[in-house]
Amino acid sequence: MKIHEYQAKSVLARFGVPVPRGEVTFSASDAAAIAERLGGNVVVVKAQIHAGGRGKGGGVRLAKSPDEAERLAKQMIGMTLVTHQTGPEGRKVGRVLIEEGLQIERELYLSILIDRAAGRPVIIASAAGGMDIEDVAATHPEKILREHVDPATGVIPFQARKLAFGMGLEAGPAGKMVKVLESIYKAFIEIDASMIEINPLILTKSGDLLALDAKVTLDDNALYRHPDLRELRDLSEEDPLEVEASKFSLNYIRLDGNIGCMVNGAGLAMATMDIIKLAGGEPANFLDVGGGANAEQIKNAFRILMADSNVKAVLINIFGGILRCDVLAAGVIAAVKELGVPVPIVIRMEGTNVEEGKRILRESGLNFTTADSMGDGADRVVALAETAVRA
Repeated sequence: MKIHEYQAKSVLARFGVPVPRGEVTFSASDAAAIAERLGGNVVVVKAQIHAGGRGKGGGVRLAKSPDEAERLAKQMIGMTLVTHQTGPEGRKVGRVLIEEGLQIERELYLSILIDRAAGRPVIIASAAGGMDIEDVAATHPEKILREHVDPATGVIPFQARKLAFGMGLEAGPAGKMVKVLESIYKAFIEIDASMIEINPLILTKSGDLLALDAKVTLDDNALYRHPDLRELRDLSEEDPLEVEASKFSLNYIRLDGNIGCMVNGAGLAMATMDIIKLAGGEPANFLDVGGGANAEQIKNAFRILMADSNVKAVLINIFGGILRCDVLAAGVIAAVKELGVPVPIVIRMEGTNVEEGKRILRESGLNFTTADSMGDGADRVVALAETAVRA
């Protein structure tokens, strides 16, 4: 789960991470008063959306007076902000962060995430802060510093100093880096984050380190331990179909293709998307109904698939274990009859009660296409999608 910048800073500040003073507002009429409270001088007006690259898209602006802060807030709130991460459709801005202006000496990059290969957290740092870290890694890989953290010890001070000196900081700021990094790591562990990114972490002219921007991604599986953090979820920033799927414990991610996928098991779902691509098609989604899916979940899954107008055909790929093939077949038939699914459906299933499932499908009177293998299913659904015209 992603949260907004101002929310991330509020959470990090609880753990002692230094952040600039600022306030968020949903109404431009409050911007001038906020700027006055921050000193009445230079402030920064920052659009709050779940995407990077806001500055390049006009979502981060400098205001030299409270009146200018209000004018910029009026321009931003309600605008559709397009960045390289939003795609061409952009995101509508519903709130802005008004933050004190600071005298910046240097911009650095700092993040903590899980290195799955190493099985432990890794700190990534760079002297090239304020830039897209992916571009830095591609063009100047020598500028990317990495330190793995042993969960048994946490961040050891020498690791923080090593990174600080590697980024070119002098002794004074390097000492402050130790405390900043310890605070960020403490937050990372205690809130069950999967990523904390500070870009940029700034060194001010007075020698202080502050998180000028912050992105925090939380582990969905741990949110039950953090009801206060769960309340920070902004549904308006998420795809409506993905939000709807989460209500029924369906793992759904919308994609750009025209072949809907319904699969049980994340690994099989990934393999299904791969084999559709291999057959020359484009998957419209990732959809894992789970091993224990029932007829009601199958119906909800179909409803979500059909809500995507790009879907021209559906491939159902099920390995019958906990979800028996005969239960799947009965659920698919009931869903198609109730919802009036208007696109061709290809079904490939193996496992428990597979012959009974196939018999139920044959005798349903509905026009299903069955496949004997994943490759056969992919070939059939790609061919059907090419000729299908959705009503």
